[in-house]
This record gives sequence, structure tokens and C-alpha cells, in this order.
Amino acid sequence: MARRRAAAAVVMVVAVVAVAVAKECTNIPTQLSSHTVRARLQSSSAAEWRWREEYFHGDHLNPTDEAAWMDLMPLAAASASEFDWAMLYRSLKGAAVAGDEGGGGGGGGFGFLEEVSLHDVRLDMDGGGDGVYGRAQQTNLEYLLLLEVDRLVWSFRTQAGLPALGKPYGGWEGPDVELRGHFVGHYLSAAAKMWASTHNGTLAGKMAAVVDALHDCQAAAGTGYLSAFPAEFFDRFEAIRPVWAPYYTIHKARNATQSICISTMAMNLICSCKCLNEIMQGLLDQHTVAGNGRALGMVVAMADYFAGRVRSVIQRYTIERHWTSLNEETGGMNDVLYQLYTITKDQRHLVLAHLFDKPCFLGLLAVQADSLSGFHANTHIPVVIGGQMRYEVTGDPLYKEIATFFMDIVNSSHSYATGGTSVSEFWSNPKHLAEALTTETEESCTTYNMLKVSRHLFRWTKEIAYADYYERALINGVLSIQRGRDPGVMIYMLPQGPGRSKAVSYHGWGTQYNSFWCCYGTGIESFSKLGDSIYFEQKGDKPGLYIIQYIPSTFNWRTAGLTVTQQVKPLSSSDQYLQVSLSISAAKTNGQYATLNVRIPSWTSMNGAKATLNDKDLQLASPGTFLTISKQWDSGDHLLLQFPINLRTEAIKDDRPQVASLNAILFGPFLLAGLTTGDWDAKTGGAATAASDWITPVPASYNSQLVTLTQESGGKTMLLSTVNDTSLAMLERPEGAGGTDAAVRATFRVVPPGSRAELRQRAGAGAGEGAARLKVAAATIEPFGLPGTAVSNGLAVVRAGNSSSTLFNVVPGLDGKPGSVSLELGSKPGCFLVAGAGAKVHVGCRTRGGAAAAAAAGFEQAASFAQAEPLRRYHAISFFASGVRRSFLLEPLFTLRDEFYTIYFNLAA
Repeated sequence: MARRRAAAAVVMVVAVVAVAVAKECTNIPTQLSSHTVRARLQSSSAAEWRWREEYFHGDHLNPTDEAAWMDLMPLAAASASEFDWAMLYRSLKGAAVAGDEGGGGGGGGFGFLEEVSLHDVRLDMDGGGDGVYGRAQQTNLEYLLLLEVDRLVWSFRTQAGLPALGKPYGGWEGPDVELRGHFVGHYLSAAAKMWASTHNGTLAGKMAAVVDALHDCQAAAGTGYLSAFPAEFFDRFEAIRPVWAPYYTIHKARNATQSICISTMAMNLICSCKCLNEIMQGLLDQHTVAGNGRALGMVVAMADYFAGRVRSVIQRYTIERHWTSLNEETGGMNDVLYQLYTITKDQRHLVLAHLFDKPCFLGLLAVQADSLSGFHANTHIPVVIGGQMRYEVTGDPLYKEIATFFMDIVNSSHSYATGGTSVSEFWSNPKHLAEALTTETEESCTTYNMLKVSRHLFRWTKEIAYADYYERALINGVLSIQRGRDPGVMIYMLPQGPGRSKAVSYHGWGTQYNSFWCCYGTGIESFSKLGDSIYFEQKGDKPGLYIIQYIPSTFNWRTAGLTVTQQVKPLSSSDQYLQVSLSISAAKTNGQYATLNVRIPSWTSMNGAKATLNDKDLQLASPGTFLTISKQWDSGDHLLLQFPINLRTEAIKDDRPQVASLNAILFGPFLLAGLTTGDWDAKTGGAATAASDWITPVPASYNSQLVTLTQESGGKTMLLSTVNDTSLAMLERPEGAGGTDAAVRATFRVVPPGSRAELRQRAGAGAGEGAARLKVAAATIEPFGLPGTAVSNGLAVVRAGNSSSTLFNVVPGLDGKPGSVSLELGSKPGCFLVAGAGAKVHVGCRTRGGAAAAAAAGFEQAASFAQAEPLRRYHAISFFASGVRRSFLLEPLFTLRDEFYTIYFNLAA
């Protein structure tokens, strides 16, 4: 108890200081926390000098009270030989813990759930038709295999003075970019986890070659230093010399006599600390996950080098100088150092980890102050994760309380329906998210790190809320950042604003070899460890297993001698239940006694919920709890779960009455996005109306009613398309049309009045393999992305009705070609929809005799369309939602690529 009081007192003192200096616990000016701003600075031209000066003009000093920090760490100047790590540790912890070596932590000691090895989990590539996780993992594996070793390590070899083969990659890994090297650390982590998940031999060779190359670079330096940029960055910072003088140097007079020049260093500290952290973490993962024999020694050498630099700063200046440096993004330095300590038990690594705990930020959380607004989100989430490791290593309960409070306030005040957080990389005002609905939300890195926070908390507490959050953020925040099956195409931001697109933002979709943003690094890690949070173990005499995610997979439960195979029935919008099957096989003929704990999600209900074991009904607990089964498990045991899955709305986290009507729409854990360029006014029928009253499933049969109509013109394929949701035009087919907004606009549903269209799929000459063949005499033409509307005989997009003004007679093509069709106006027989010059579409009518006969061939061709496979189809989970001016097509956000969408709707319209 005395220890806890002493530790709490230290953080409370820090917290008082932190509150006093407010956001001076971060970069000055705070815009420098943004990776986007820094990258723009680095690449900006002379024409942008004025823009830079707006950020950098003025005098700034970090006003941290040095006296307060000296109370925390009363260290007199000392020579190198007198520096005592044990004394520093005792000072940091308080006098009450004198002599404490800081050990004794660890998951087992506190009864935490144990992570299972990725080597023992295999994702199902098919999943019974629902292998979205397996496919996402495979797409990421393909990208990792595309990356070349020589190009990855080019800047490291150059920095070490070794011959560099080939040419470097571009983007943030370019040789002139001061964040270079960070992606290589992420690559090492991702490759280790992907290899564990797949045992791909080619990847194993590549990642080993990267480690070998880095080992040579570290050996060439001879000091333990390993980086893609020079150690001079640290020298200049520690000497308080201008580092980015071309950009800005800040001066301020103190006591009217002393002039102090402080450089905020633009990207230098983010490069030095964050990049080194990523490299250390990557090498540590190569040791712990991939079993690389060289990697641990390399991490230890880096930690020793870094410890020397920190020790030098404290000796030559003050510890306050070190704390000030933490205002830059240091990544998860405390996290990786605590991990290293659990392996080496070297007290220096423990002390060094403490020195990166950033007490001015954690102190705010210790006193439970929601002061996140204005902080750079992804600078500080890793600090919290490091604090969680401190709890696991030392058992200090304060850091459990800090993490718990942090997760609570992010979830309650700062997170979107996706589970993600941040706007333009920063936290905005709490419960004011309606004003943050823009293109530059949410940063993908923050979701990756918030998943880590929730994962730790679940392991400690077994609380369903953390598992529910993990499911939401994984589905909607992680799966959404990968562009379908395109290897190496990911996004930086996941837009939350109305009428936004993943493809249209400051960064848009990245490229395979010229992006390498921070979110590429966390992205390749996310898709390499999709199997790491499905299963957790409870070690003990009687083993226990927690199954918290429903992902088709197989788990080799070595402790119990059992194999668990999980299958999930593919969902459709007409399904009322999520159905999960768990099959058991035992290594021993007499089975194994063990306990299975299966999550009952909070989003389900008891009405219709069901569980059977070997065809015998089990009693289910309420949603938000576990179904617990303890028995002697034998081969052939089969557990079936059925959870009701329903539509629901969820209000945006904003406590202002004027925006209370903004709601997201979810189907179980799936966030639904409406295809729209900005309209978000829903028509619900009243506040008491259930979501199912104004949102209806799209029948699977509707896919057979879809068609894309094309014409060839000047060697180009032209598509009949909607324009501005109001009219029609012929637009050129873009490359890679699948998943584009052009595909949405060039797909139509052909529906006869009063019944479903009689369409069938068949191959036909001139129609393409499996192209839709229209077999209707009369029909309405409904644009795919505008349900409830129809093309009128005046060729405008209008509200659908029973009027003949929206009916077309679908007749064989006037050009006489097999499979072609012409669209005759129902209100004016003999007149047709005709493609004119350029992109124009107009109504043209047949005339008889004379000059008209000579022009007949041209008219017949212009009025005839080839039937192509629809460029867009309804996803299995698709709904129509009623709107004020038009209805909305809703689909899971993670399935969208370039389409424009809205995820919050105005339900009071």
C-alpha cells in the first residue's frame, strides 16, 4: 500500500504540472505533431514559405516547471562513472520502494489471460464463403512478398557507409525524408507475425535477409546505433542547436539577459525516437515471434546506445530536458523497453522504460481529467500502451486505472461508430464529434493502437465491452483501410463526413512503392495479426479458453491437447441470426477436461438466441456475458451458436441538442454506409419507429436484375451513367472500374411494373460471358445507387412511381446485333433513348422515308446498347433506407473502395 501511495504521489505531482501547462505537454506549435504537416514541410516548395511561417512565427518555450521535475528526480551533476541506474529507478518510484528491483510482474502472476501463439491459429481462406479475414491476410501477404530486401535497407546501408544495391523506395521511405526507416521496423513486425500465421517460406527468407542486412549496418557503426538517418540528429537536439533552421528557429529571452535558441526540430525527434522504436519493436518481434537468433542482441545493443544518450542528457543538463524531448512523438518506446525487460531482466531497461512514460500526459489521466482535445492522438495512445505494459511488469495498479479511464473517455467522448478516433490526427472537443465529420477522419494508426489498448484491458478484466469494441474496430476500422484485393493499397484516413470517399482525401489511396506512411506500417501489421485476438487462454490445472471473435479459423490448443475449428455461416441482409459452429477434436482418445468461454455479444438479444452442444440445448446467459462450458471434451463434440442480429441506430457522440438527430446505422457489429454524395436526410416515420420499419433488406435476387449498358465509340467503351444524381450521360469506362463511383453510376436495375424483372444470366453472342439478358417487355430503369428513383422518359432521374412517364419498352437492339437492346419510351412509342455526340444522351424518334432512311443506320446504332456484366452488384449485406428526397443503398463500410458514402444520417429530417 505504501508503494502504491508513493507511486501515485509522484504521478499526482506530475499531473498538477501537466494541468498547469495544458497542451504544452505536446509539440510547440501543436500542428507539428501532425505527420501530414511534417511531410508537407519537408516536401514544400518556395511558394509555400508563407504557409510555413504561419506555423513557425513567434516565440515559444516549453514552460514546464523545472523545479517540479527536480522534485521528481533530484539528480545532481555527476560524472559518467557516478551515474547510478538503481538510484534513478528508486528516485522515479519514490523513497518507499528503495531496493525494489521492479520485477514480479507478468500475466501469469496477476491472473491475466494469456495470448495464444499465431503459430497455432490459421484463418480459413474460404470460411464457408465468408473468408473476408483470410482474404485480407492473403492480400497483405502478397504485398509483403512484393517488397524487395535491398530497397528496404537501402538507406540503412547508406547511413552505415556500406554499399547500397538497387534504388531506395519513395514516399516516406525516400532517402531525403527524415522519417525514413520507420516502415522497415513495421515490416519486421508484420513479417514475423505473417510468417507465424502462414509459415510462408519465401517470406521467412526475406525477413531473415533484412535482419542480416541490419546486423551488418549495426556492426559497421560499432556503437549499437542502428538507423536510416545519422546520429547527428540527436547531437543537434541535445545541444539545443537549430536543426531545421531553413524552416524556423525560435528565440526567447529569459530574465532579459539570456537568449535561448530552441529548435522544435520539425521531423527530427519523430524520426529519431519513433523510428528507433519501430526498429527495436520489429527486431524484438523477430526474436519472440520468428525466433531469429540475431535479433535480440541487436535490440539490446540499441537499448544500451539509447540509454547512454538519455543518461548523457540527464547528466549534462537536467532530467527536465529529457522530459521536454518527449513532447515529440516517441512512438511506443516505453512499451518496447518494458517488453525487452521481461526478457533480459536488466534493470537499466526497466528504468529506461520508465523514462519514456511521459508523466505529463499520463498524469492527466491519473487524476481522471478528460483533457485529450488538442493532443495528437497517435503520439499519445502508444504512451498509454506502454503504461499498460508497466502495469503488467510491475503490478502498479495506477497504470491499470490510467488505461481504464483512457479507454472509457475515448469510447464515450471521442470515438466514431467505426470505433476509430481523431480528426486531422488530433483529438477534438469531447462529445462534439458532429463538428469533426470531415474527410481527414479517422487516422488509421489510431485504430491499430486503440485495439492494443482494448486487448490488454480484456486480458486483465475479461469484460465483454472490450471484446465488443475490438470486434467493432477490427471490422469497421481495420478491414476498411484495405482496397479490396489490391496488394499494398491502403489509406491514411478513413473519412467520416457526409458524401466522402476513401479515394478522395489529402492522401487518398496509397501506392505500393511510393507511400509508406505511418498508416502503411501499422496497416501491414494489422493484416498480419488478424488471428491474434480470436482466442485467449486461461492457464492452470484445468485449462480454459476464451473465444471472443467470430472469425472462421482453426486453433491448435496445445495446452489442452484439443483442436478448435470455428466456422461462421455467411451473413446476408435477410438473415435474422449470426450462426457459429465450433468443432472439437482431441489428441487423446479419452479426451481432455477443459472450459470453453464463448462471448455472447452485447449487440444481440435473447429473443431467438440458441446454443446446442451435440444437439442438446444449453441455457444461454444474457448478452454481454460468456457462455461457459466445462467438460471432458472429445473428438466430434460440436457446439452451435445462434445469435439474433438486428438493425439499430446509434447516436453520434455529441451532447449538443442541435445535432442529436445524427445517427449511424449498424447491423450487428457491421457499420452500414449509404451510397451518396452528401444527402443524409433519412425518412424514419417518427422517433418511435423501429429501424426495420424504414430500412429493408435487398433481396439476393435483385442482383439478377442488374445490367450495365455500353456502346463502342472511337475505340473507347462508353457507359450509360447517371450524372449528379439527376440526369444521364455516356461516360468512358475507367480502368479498374470495379469498386469505383463510376461503377455505381453505370449500373442499373431493370424492373417491370408490379413484379420483379424476369432476367436471367446466360452467355450470348455479342453479350459477353454471363452477361445479363433483358427479357422484359416494359420496365423502369432504376439507378443502382439511387433506390426508389427511376429514369423518366424525359431522361431525368426522378422519384419512382406508377406513371407511364418512367416506363421503357425493352426491345431487341435496333442495330440488329445479337444481345443488344434499345430502350423505347413507354409514353411515346417510336422514340428511344439515344447516345448523341460526345457524352450527351437524348430522346430520338424514328422517321420514315427520304433523307431519314439514309440516316437510319446511324440512328439505330446510337439507340442500341450492348448488355455487359453489371459493374456493381449488391453486397450480401445490403439494405434500402428511406430518405426525404431519395432512398439510400446501405452496405458495410469495409466493403467500399472508391464509392462516395455517408455513415451518419439525419433522422429528424
